[in-house]
Amino acid sequence: MTGAGIPGGVRRTQAERRARTRNALLEAAARGLSTYGYANLALERVAAEAGYTRGALYHQFANKEELALAVVRWVEETWNAEVGRLSAEQADPVDALLAIARGHAVYCRRDVARVMTVLAVEFAGQDHPVGRAITDIAERFVADCAALVAAARAAGTVPAGPPPQETAQACLGVVEAVGIQLAGQAPHDTELAERAVRGLLGLPPAHTDTEVHA
Repeated sequence: MTGAGIPGGVRRTQAERRARTRNALLEAAARGLSTYGYANLALERVAAEAGYTRGALYHQFANKEELALAVVRWVEETWNAEVGRLSAEQADPVDALLAIARGHAVYCRRDVARVMTVLAVEFAGQDHPVGRAITDIAERFVADCAALVAAARAAGTVPAGPPPQETAQACLGVVEAVGIQLAGQAPHDTELAERAVRGLLGLPPAHTDTEVHA
């Protein structure tokens, strides 16, 4: 190994350490926001739960607002990687919507899943950067789901009903509610999330193993 190869290796190692630190802080902050909300989030507690000092946190994030915005982006990214990917893999729009229902229920088994709901309630009616970020994400999600509803109706796989936008908003609400209320109660969380979305779409419930053996 030549000396010329060392600096790059050192930089990569430092970048990896920084990424690990950032990820640990974001996850700890997500748990804190889910539990305490934005106003009551203590940065010292976030740093301690992540295993770092407050100075390490401020080295990554200038203040609470910057940290919360980063958490919102991180939750959106992890959700897209774990749930959005499952939906995107489905060719049929109904299957895509049901994949979102089941996938979100699984995502809600994590202790960071309440972040968006908690912050949406806390910043409702306020013109705040964190609240605006939450609203933007929700609007994108509803628009994507509305497009799937419209496509399913055009294909004849979903009966006519309320406008796609309102139907998508209802889907978002029930999927979030079921996921949070039944968090970790597998397999009932995924089954009931799917049943809720099927009902909103005007589809009959699917038969499941739990029904057969009940």
